[in-house]
Formats: sequence, C-alpha cells, structure tokens
Amino acid sequence: MAGKQIIWSKRAIYDKFDILDYWIYRTKSKSYSTKLNQLFNNALLQVSSYPYSGKQTELDNIRIKIVRSYLIFYKVNPEGIYVVTIWDSRRDDEKLRL
Repeated sequence: MAGKQIIWSKRAIYDKFDILDYWIYRTKSKSYSTKLNQLFNNALLQVSSYPYSGKQTELDNIRIKIVRSYLIFYKVNPEGIYVVTIWDSRRDDEKLRL
C-alpha cells in the first residue's frame, strides 16, 4: 500500500535536527541520535500509510504520533502528511506554539 507523501515544515526540520544534535552532544556519540531518527522515520512511515492512526488533538486537523518522549504533530492534507513540529513531552507545554 503506497502511503501519502511526508512534507516537513521548516520548524519540524529544525526541531528534529535540534533534538538529534542534543543527543549527539549529550552522549558524545551518534548512536542514539541515529536510532531516534530511525524511530521518527518509522513512525512517519506508519502515518503515511495510516494517516488517522495518530491521536486527535483539540486543535483542528492536528494529530499526534508518540515516539518515546517525543510528540510528532502533523496534519493530514490532500497533498500528504504535513509535519508541523516534533516536541519533547518533558518540556513545558506552555511554550508549545502550533
């Protein structure tokens, strides 16, 4: 089954690389970042095939896919899956802007 195209927002790209860079710095290795990146990609591969598998939020047309301690916020559009941001759920959600 061919899935929908994944479209990354500039913010989501920045957030993803910021998270991966943090773990490279924290662990002094690329191993965990590589694994986490693969988990993000696998989650989005599932979402591309099953767009409504993520949890519906209170916000219109925004869903969440959980990957470990991270929340991938995305929208389902006719063009594909639009990744809005990746958020560390351990952070203060008052700072989250969608």
